[in-house]
Parts: sequence; C-alpha cells; structure tokens
Amino acid sequence: MSGGEPQSLDGALAARRSVLSAKRARERLKRIIASKSRRRFLRYLSWRFWKFERRDYWRKPKGNDNKMRLQLKGYPPIVKVGYRTPRSIRGLHPSGLEPVVVSSVKELEGLSPERHIVYIASGVGLRKKQEIKRAALEKGLRVAN
Repeated sequence: MSGGEPQSLDGALAARRSVLSAKRARERLKRIIASKSRRRFLRYLSWRFWKFERRDYWRKPKGNDNKMRLQLKGYPPIVKVGYRTPRSIRGLHPSGLEPVVVSSVKELEGLSPERHIVYIASGVGLRKKQEIKRAALEKGLRVAN
C-alpha cells in the first residue's frame, strides 16, 4: 500500500460527506419552510361585525380595557416580534428556492437551477412570456407562474 491511497480515500469520503451534508441541509430547510405556519392575526371584533369581517386586516387594539391588547386568555394573539420568520428561510419559495422576477430572456443569465425559481413579471405579454418560459426550461430553471 502506498501512502497516497488512504489520503485519496479520505479525500473521497470527505467530499462525499460534504455533498451529503449539503443535501441534508437543503432537505432540512425544505422541511422547515413546509412546517412554518403563517399565523393569521385578526382585527379585534372582526369575528363579531360584518363590516370588520369584510376588511379583515390587522389593526392594533388600542382601547383602555381592550381584552386583546391586555392579551387575556381566549382572545386572538396580537402581532409581536417573536412571530417573525427565521432569517434563513425568510422570503424563500416553499420549495426552498430563491424567487426571482424576470421580465426578459436576458435576465435569466446568471441564475442557477439549484438556487433560483423564476416568476415571470405580470406586465410581460404572451409571446415574450412563452420565449422566457422556453429559455428557462432549456436552462433547467423552474417557472412558478
């Protein structure tokens, strides 16, 4: 046995471990993204009044005796810092890829299929949309819309 064999074997094993760990990290990231449940914050009394039910967007409760502001049991949660998405997965597509809005074929250059997912801009017409889709599929990029 020469001295180079164990080193090459160790090198090969180390390379394989790094690939597997990267794969596991990607899978773990996907699981985290899939499990993250987006909390729906209700406006106070939106469950009681039809006019608030229609406009069901968040408003901070400010009344002196407001039970929701006092965070009493039985009332919906209010918006707090702790509900924020972790930085590692913030803004990512559920597949774990980084979304990129594209409005021309030229913008597809420099994007990698392992890292990016493509959204075609809404202002793009049908003909150009088909060109972008074709070019993205040739590069192996996924198109979300």
